[in-house]
Amino acid sequence: MKKSTQPPSTLEELMSRAEAMAGLTLGQLANYHQVESPKDLKRHKGWVGQLIELELGALAGSRPEPDFVHLGVELKTIPVNQVGKVLETTYVTVAPLTNILGLTWENSVVCHKLQCVLWIPVQGARDIPLAERQIGSPILWRPSVEETALLKQDWEEIMELIAMGKVETITARHGEVLQLRPKAANSQVLTQSIDHTGAVSKTNPRGFYLKTQFTQNVLSGLI
Repeated sequence: MKKSTQPPSTLEELMSRAEAMAGLTLGQLANYHQVESPKDLKRHKGWVGQLIELELGALAGSRPEPDFVHLGVELKTIPVNQVGKVLETTYVTVAPLTNILGLTWENSVVCHKLQCVLWIPVQGARDIPLAERQIGSPILWRPSVEETALLKQDWEEIMELIAMGKVETITARHGEVLQLRPKAANSQVLTQSIDHTGAVSKTNPRGFYLKTQFTQNVLSGLI
């Protein structure tokens, strides 16, 4: 694999790199970085995001901070179809299921990661071979007051249910713009949580995801 790109020192440099990617295919970018392109994403779910991170010089990876922490920018690749329709929900971060006393929206990982997001649209239609899918133009987004209020409301309602030991009752339908759902690909993976009696129990890890309609509205409003 080609040595990863140095992190950009300014927001302008980051945007310049992102704009230079627009129009390239994933295969072209992978060849440049000497990365093998998988046939599909069934066993390589994070491959597209990792390739984009490599090109842009992202640092944080899965750590609980923005990808470009020194710039305060989170990177999100988003699969879209030929007419720009968002094809899936967007993973934000793992949800805390224990030790949440005193946790507020303002000091949550979700809030920190969504302060400023660099969206990279990528063709996601399954009839297009992975290596031939094009990268779109970057979109820099900072949530409006209204968007922040919606995110905060959903986060607080979900976290209240978790604190009450009702994590097992939360479905993907909860929340207007933010949802909670199992994160692990393997249902055998367990983590600690609080049950309805207040005792520590085991459950599948959960993750926070942005709903597709919210992301669609964000992208449509900025294009």
